[in-house]
Amino acid sequence: MPISPYMICGAIVFCLFCAHESSAAGAASEYTAARVDMVMRQIADRGVRDERVLSAMRKVPRHEFVPAAERRNAYRDTPLPIGEGQTISQPYIVALMTELAEADSSDRVLEIGTGSGYQAAVLAELVRHVYTIEIEPALAQRAKQALDQLGYRNVTVRAGDGYAGWPEHAPFDIIMITAAPDHVPQPLIDQLKSGGRMVVPVGPIAATQQLRVLEKDTTGKVTTKVVAPVRFVPLRRNSD
Repeated sequence: MPISPYMICGAIVFCLFCAHESSAAGAASEYTAARVDMVMRQIADRGVRDERVLSAMRKVPRHEFVPAAERRNAYRDTPLPIGEGQTISQPYIVALMTELAEADSSDRVLEIGTGSGYQAAVLAELVRHVYTIEIEPALAQRAKQALDQLGYRNVTVRAGDGYAGWPEHAPFDIIMITAAPDHVPQPLIDQLKSGGRMVVPVGPIAATQQLRVLEKDTTGKVTTKVVAPVRFVPLRRNSD
């Protein structure tokens, strides 16, 4: 049978499609392997033991939450720039803070400092719903887009000042603050449910901060435990 130019063009298009599919599959496989290695070497080997947290860290594609230019670095043991003067936290810190939250599948979480949306995605693997606030509108929009594309329907993103929390949805079982205030904001303490936990880095901008866990008992009394020295970007307010 004679070969027509249309058949040749069709074969070329098919080959290009196959090459694209193969390349995409290869990249996905590389990222999966990188996540497995990240969890083993950077997280589990440093003492994070909660298997639910480890599983979430293996599942959530960190490369989808960083700018395209940083994707090759997505699974390295380091924070990365995400624009607007903000960063995505080092994977170990994300895992540590998540483990410290002691999340339950029925929990409702308030996150202050959405950033890239990565921490919200990790939490969303473990809890009923995550409410997250980001002061930079451009970052809030990008995070929402990434979370929507990945199918996280149990995350609600809002652009705004997180210092006052989100009273319409309070109280929360967990509050996680992913930027450092110089003190723990009272409105957030007020919005923490009795028996709830808050994970927050506290300290001045120019010094090492303290990662703390606050627990509120049934009488409303708050106790604080210092976990580790950390370094976060400051918690900004609209008046800053």
